[in-house]
Amino acid sequence: MNKRPRGFTTTILHSDRQKPIEHGSLHKPIHTSVAFGYGDARDLAAVFQGKQSGFRYGRQGNPTISALEEKITAMEDGVATLCFATGMAAVGALYQGLLRAGDHVVSSAFLFGNTASMWNTVNAQGVTVDFADATDVKHIEAAIKPNTRMVFVETIANPRTQVADLSRIGGLCKARGILFVVDNTMTSPVLFRPKSVGAGLVINALTKAIGGHGNALGGSLTDTGVFDWKTYPIATNYQRGESRQWGMAQLRAKALRDFGGSLAPEAAHHIAVGAETVALRVPRMCANALALARALEADPRVAKVHYPGLASHAQHKISSEHFKAAGWLLAIELRDDVDCFDYLNRLQIAIISSNLGDTRTLVIPVAQTIFYEIGKERRAEMGIAESLIRISVGIEDTDDLIEDFLQALG
Repeated sequence: MNKRPRGFTTTILHSDRQKPIEHGSLHKPIHTSVAFGYGDARDLAAVFQGKQSGFRYGRQGNPTISALEEKITAMEDGVATLCFATGMAAVGALYQGLLRAGDHVVSSAFLFGNTASMWNTVNAQGVTVDFADATDVKHIEAAIKPNTRMVFVETIANPRTQVADLSRIGGLCKARGILFVVDNTMTSPVLFRPKSVGAGLVINALTKAIGGHGNALGGSLTDTGVFDWKTYPIATNYQRGESRQWGMAQLRAKALRDFGGSLAPEAAHHIAVGAETVALRVPRMCANALALARALEADPRVAKVHYPGLASHAQHKISSEHFKAAGWLLAIELRDDVDCFDYLNRLQIAIISSNLGDTRTLVIPVAQTIFYEIGKERRAEMGIAESLIRISVGIEDTDDLIEDFLQALG
């Protein structure tokens, strides 16, 4: 008799105990040791050579981090995950571990500011990057060149909430044999699994919804198992075992071991515990976001509301087709006679802060802070108005949130 597969929350909640845990602990303990001793020198050599499992050095992982990696792999229905110190370290791993001089990347033009900055840095270091409007596959196709190795998109763009043309971009990449990388942070695996549209690698900033409590930095890179690494220039010494593990072998060595953006075990523990409730928190955050977006859209003092769950959103149809809900991120533009700083200062519940995916609702003026460095011209290209306010909606009581945002309009 075939057993019914366990649900998302049950799987994540009990994943630690799929392997023996010291002293019967319910959570994988925090292992702080940097080094690991072996009774037989041959065993240590076998671990270093990839012939048997084990831990080499804390920079390349430890039991606490490994348990979290297995949890994220289960969330994304993947084959393997690497965890990093931050979400940006996970994004940077793409360049450090998989790209080389002469390669070309096509990236969505609608990106988290630090990701855009990283690609601009890469552009000056031998790998060329072209930015394209990812809301329509035709723009991505037009940007592809013979040396394109990778297409990179975010599910829902931070902060203006543009939604990538995910399934069609995935189909294009499959047809061209190009690695499709999707940053799933703004949806999380609760709402969407990029594997379903052909993504070979999936990024999650674990600091956000998966950790969810604003108490630990972390990022992850998951191999979904759908990309054929035999078609990618993986170094010979990482072509060991099954070919579906080759990409992760090179990333672990080149991006984690060499670059050193390692996740701390204490942070891994915080994230793992937070992840247990992600499937409970995210639907509440999304419901709050939709209710707040509707209330603000109906108020004449608000010029625009950007939220994929609204019928007025340009990619509402794509969002509805792909995601279980439209996410917890929204952005608003106030009428010209409403000062955005005064508005933010009148909020009593929402906190003026730069994080996302927290249990608490967080707000920030975008152009003057996180997107200030890129300049007004680039902001305009990305659709970021000078009055744009980003709202990361939390789990507060819905009526309290709506009342707060409306009263602040004055």
